[in-house]
Amino acid sequence: MTKILNHPMSRRAVLGAGVASAGLLAMPSILRAQDKSIKIGVYGGYFKKSFDEHIFPEFTKATGIAVESIAEPTGEAWLVQLEQAAKAGQAPADISMMSQVATLKGQATELWTPIDAAKIKNHANLLDHFINKYPDGRIAGIGAVAWYITLVTNTDVFKEAPTSWAALWDPANADKLGLLALASNSFLLEVTATTFMGGTKALDTEEGILKALEKLAEVKPNVRLWYRDEAQFEQALKSGEIPMGQYYHDVTGLAAADGQPVRSTFPKEGGIQDSGNWVISRASTKVDEAHIFIDHMSQPAVQSLMSRKVGTAPTLKKEVLDLKPEEFASVSSDIPPIIPRYDLYTTKADWINQKWTELIVG
Repeated sequence: MTKILNHPMSRRAVLGAGVASAGLLAMPSILRAQDKSIKIGVYGGYFKKSFDEHIFPEFTKATGIAVESIAEPTGEAWLVQLEQAAKAGQAPADISMMSQVATLKGQATELWTPIDAAKIKNHANLLDHFINKYPDGRIAGIGAVAWYITLVTNTDVFKEAPTSWAALWDPANADKLGLLALASNSFLLEVTATTFMGGTKALDTEEGILKALEKLAEVKPNVRLWYRDEAQFEQALKSGEIPMGQYYHDVTGLAAADGQPVRSTFPKEGGIQDSGNWVISRASTKVDEAHIFIDHMSQPAVQSLMSRKVGTAPTLKKEVLDLKPEEFASVSSDIPPIIPRYDLYTTKADWINQKWTELIVG
């Protein structure tokens, strides 16, 4: 697998320099009369570079559709830009890679052109949680990329790998943990509910969320660092200064392959699987091309290529992929994942953030 210079979160945080364009290659005769192209927004930095080098040229070669790739700004900024542009009848990108929360927010204003499942040949092979639907059942987005946050340890300090997220609560691990600092990107509420409350449905009510927050607050004596700077925790993990925590599976695996004393473990409750969707701007005039692109990206061979070259977890069922066991293990797991409750970070974001500050990191 190609060395990943920035882990999935950083791929969104580091913007690529300028706009790249894949050349128009070997166009099928049916398209030669009229050149076809599409603008695609992707997370910036290394992520965009990997798509420009390994993914988009293969799409162009297969379909004759040229790609102009756009480095998206971080956070909610791209959603706001797409919304404002759509009101003016313009599409800065025809297709965008959007976080799950941003996809849900875009649904509220009908920002996304519904995707026709009949035009996605591998629709039935997509894992269910990678099909994002409007409340009425129309498809708003289809899984583009996924990655895992797992339980990581320094192997010099922890000779045996932990088997459960419950290790975060173990009094023996006082002052040894590094955990992500925000409710909306750590997904520790979901970890708590899955480990101690029977699953994330326990978060359906405010009472359940408060119960999870109170249980999560019990980890505070064990936390050395609530981190936003991922590089800071990664360095502390490697040195053994902070020998346990939550981090990105692919990055930790690459560090281990480079000889660092670190390991990534999928706990018995599952790793946290975060992901982004392909969505089509309602202002786009390239809906046909967009469907061809999403269909292409949902092919087993392309999903396998992305796992090998970009380091992402596949969005398709494992049995249709051609990944070797070690290739699959480097990006994913057979243990059912913990799927974040993205709905909570749209409908109850302010309340959760307030309680998080009061009870967890305050």
